[in-house]
Amino acid sequence: MKQFDSFRLDTAKECLWHNDTEIPLPPKPFAVLRYLVDHPGRLITHDELLDALWPETYVQPQVLRTYVLELRKVLGDDSAEPRFIQTMPKRGYCFIAPVAETHTGAAPQSAPSGAQSSVIVGRDDELGWLQARLASLSTGRRQIVLLTGEAGIGKTALLDAFCRQVASSPSLIVARGQGVEGFGATEDYYPVVEALRQLCASPDGDLACRVFARLAPGWLSALGREAEPLPPAAANSALHPAPDSFSHSGAFRRVPGDLCAALEELSTHKPLLFVLEDLHWADSATLDLVSALARRRAPARLMLLAACIRPDFALPLKSLIQDLLMRELCTEMILPPLTKSALRELLSRELQQDPPPSGLTSFVHQHSEGNPLFAIAILEHLITQRFLTRDPAAASGAPPGPWKAAGSFTEVEAGVPDGLAQMIEFEIERLTPHEQSLVEAGSLMGIAFPAWAVAAALEQDVPAAGEACEALARRLHFVRRAGQDELPDGSTSDFYVFVHSLYRQVLYQRQAASSRAQRHSRIAHRLGELFAGSQASVAREMALHFEAAGDWRSAAAALRMAAHHAQQRQAHAESIELLENALRLTEKLSGIERTAVARQIRDDVAHASGALAGEPHTRVC
Repeated sequence: MKQFDSFRLDTAKECLWHNDTEIPLPPKPFAVLRYLVDHPGRLITHDELLDALWPETYVQPQVLRTYVLELRKVLGDDSAEPRFIQTMPKRGYCFIAPVAETHTGAAPQSAPSGAQSSVIVGRDDELGWLQARLASLSTGRRQIVLLTGEAGIGKTALLDAFCRQVASSPSLIVARGQGVEGFGATEDYYPVVEALRQLCASPDGDLACRVFARLAPGWLSALGREAEPLPPAAANSALHPAPDSFSHSGAFRRVPGDLCAALEELSTHKPLLFVLEDLHWADSATLDLVSALARRRAPARLMLLAACIRPDFALPLKSLIQDLLMRELCTEMILPPLTKSALRELLSRELQQDPPPSGLTSFVHQHSEGNPLFAIAILEHLITQRFLTRDPAAASGAPPGPWKAAGSFTEVEAGVPDGLAQMIEFEIERLTPHEQSLVEAGSLMGIAFPAWAVAAALEQDVPAAGEACEALARRLHFVRRAGQDELPDGSTSDFYVFVHSLYRQVLYQRQAASSRAQRHSRIAHRLGELFAGSQASVAREMALHFEAAGDWRSAAAALRMAAHHAQQRQAHAESIELLENALRLTEKLSGIERTAVARQIRDDVAHASGALAGEPHTRVC
């Protein structure tokens, strides 16, 4: 049960109490209030609320305003001077009242052991490591921890689980803020102010406000809690801010050093956990503050835990991480993909069925590569496509039947779930048109792609294309440099990989069919040029590109070449398979050409079949 002021939010019975009086609330207003109360002190954007409460339905944002107005009437709140729900113009809402957990009757005081395992799976080692870092604050040595990993790998879920574990401790102060795309370029210290606002709304809020009033009044002012300007004579006092804390008008301004000192002072009362999520969207002022907190030498029971995607679009963040790691001023935890066993546990939890349907774990693991966000999206996609189904309940009150697959998972075309495709498209659209062309060209080769192929597809100079690919790999989290190939002419070409096949699929499909075909053709011809004299060794790959380009004759010819190469290696069964594929392609040729090419291929098949059977065969000329 959540307690704020004289109100109690009974999440078990889904009702609101004012002192001892139950206040009826319709389901949706209650859901809005519950979400706000569950996330006190931070901005809840309109989109976040809509996604949380109407995940599968489009709802006009205006409906939120109606529900908030209804909640204000119930709570006796005033939008001009809010005590509970503060409106953040054009952004969303913030629940500003302190919230505490309360229990009634014989309700347990804490969750039973292992209860959190139902919320996050496969991260016990990481949670234990974070707990150890937090415990080390007793030595007075501050901890700067960077939690990094690819998009969707579960950084937020891990932060949520860790914060839940420590939230019940009365001997710890917790503040959490989040970077938001768009505000990093326009509003200094956005995630920091959000964390401080949550801190001031927590049970330790009064203590924090007193510390800020003495040491960082400019920051208190930024939270809408104005501090009276101090007389100049008080500026030299150790208990008051220095003169540079004032602007020319005499008002307080935010000084990073003041906040560092205030957080350190606060940590003398209780250890302080300061969490900054999505640091890759943070402004440069926030990054400077992180740098300052990491470099200060004074003892402090302070743990700064920041999560971000790495490598990232933001070069200043990458430089900061590299510098702090080099100087051993921070520790980085790179969050790995889920193991297959952890993914099985995740699927069992989502389906509420153990074990999950046979073959499901392997299929989802193969296509998600252990990324939990991708795994859940693929699972939902299978259900939406009705490949996973369950029988409805046989009787009222009876549970539905177990989930079953409609067929073999080897026959399923995974595709890219719509939600993931939109997320990936959004990331791609942030690139320049030239950068989009580079990664699109790379997708033509598969998961791994060499720089020379990008240059061939786009008709660019190889060194220039290589430098552009290298620059992208340093910036983008979904492209990585993987090594270097030596080409037949003695030159070398770097090659790169997409961190996930779903990125490659989206990039491939977003290209116009005509453009894609033209680029495939250029790559096939470039392969032939690079391996002139030994084309048979890459003939199968050339055939794939010619087929994707719709050049059926060239594709069939390349497959014949690959088949002859296989026969030279005594791989007669492989040769026959290649020739049968070539024969299939001839069906797309026209008239006389189809007849002539098919006859040559059938003769090749007969020759390979005879060799396989150990019988001599004379070619028909």
